[in-house]
Amino acid sequence: MQTETTDTLVVGGGQAGIAMSEHLGKAGVPHLVLERNRIAERWRSQRWDSLVANGPAWHDRFPGLEFKGMSPDAFAPKEDVADYLAAYAEKIGAPIRSGVDVRSVRRLEGSAGFRIETSQGVIEAVRVVAATGPFQKPVIPQIVPPTPGITQIHSADYRNPGALPPGGVLVVGAGSSGVQIAEELMQAGRKVFLSVGPHDRPPRRYRGRDFVWWLGVLGLWDAEAPGNEHVTISVSGAHGGKTVDFRKLAHQGMTLVGRTERHAEGALHFALDLAENLARGDLNYLSVLDAADEYVRRNGLDLPEEPEARTTLPEPDCVTTPLRSLDLSSAGISTIIWATGFAQDYGWLQVDAFDADGKPAHQRGVSNEPGVYFLGLPWQSRRGSSFIWGVWHDAKFIADQIAIQRSYAAYVPSPERETENA
Repeated sequence: MQTETTDTLVVGGGQAGIAMSEHLGKAGVPHLVLERNRIAERWRSQRWDSLVANGPAWHDRFPGLEFKGMSPDAFAPKEDVADYLAAYAEKIGAPIRSGVDVRSVRRLEGSAGFRIETSQGVIEAVRVVAATGPFQKPVIPQIVPPTPGITQIHSADYRNPGALPPGGVLVVGAGSSGVQIAEELMQAGRKVFLSVGPHDRPPRRYRGRDFVWWLGVLGLWDAEAPGNEHVTISVSGAHGGKTVDFRKLAHQGMTLVGRTERHAEGALHFALDLAENLARGDLNYLSVLDAADEYVRRNGLDLPEEPEARTTLPEPDCVTTPLRSLDLSSAGISTIIWATGFAQDYGWLQVDAFDADGKPAHQRGVSNEPGVYFLGLPWQSRRGSSFIWGVWHDAKFIADQIAIQRSYAAYVPSPERETENA
């Protein structure tokens, strides 16, 4: 079989791969994008039915195309996000090949570039961009062993309340996915327990502006990664977008518990950190309000005051008298949903581009391995890197670095210089 060649191979046809293709195309870099499924497949088949984007349509998009048929302040349903990304790929003429699985990437022996083995043959490329994003391998902690009568799934496999067996549900993880799934189940009449760990809890809106606007004008989208890159964010675009309020959910019937620690003799045991975790979320919430108020004052803006935003509901019983353990059978729990995030899976990328912990070793996406780049990582260059608009800016930086390397490789000394050096 004949080996195909290209300058840059992009692996992944989601938001990262599409953004990368746009900037490579603008820079005149020959490239291919390989996607194992359909464009933006994870939005279509690895999300629950009612999921909407966590940011409004005016913000969570690429600069070159708006969402059609919806208000700029609306939160796009998951299928609309997938359709948007497919339409953008068509708009820019991205050379995406769907249904192609990349099986291995290895450096060529004795020459520049890489050998890429795929389900449809071999490709050689001077450069490779891993644009497979952060949501590659669902993580379920090995806490609860397989138990008759208990269904355990990851949030990536949850679709709707009707798809679960009858009975109560424990949702472990109170980030954006966990809290939205837990609320949907409660509204469907299920008895729901929600395990809440440390988190940030920004206001959805304040003084007439969405929190994405506040982070923008306050310069917080460009904040660099904290010491620990994983920061659980509790925010929701569901039902038109609203601030996550764990105390309100508890007063409506949801039972909050602390971090899930261990399982023994049919019971789950929780850390006594629920009140502390809620207080941390409150501090994050109030810090945004304080910064917003100061911005309004300093700039003399005419934005309506919102004193009720600082009102806190009374502590529910599950916070003042927290559960230390929960017997799953006695509580009628039939399902555990692990909203516990994802791990990266770069087993196909067999190059020296990783640190001792197996994580990508890179600077703003430029890896330690010459010719290998990463795109779509959380906090890749800033807080906004995981968002559609954020990955677009990260892709531009990488494309610029590729163009610089190509310019050096194309350099040919003048004949006069060659004569002088003879």
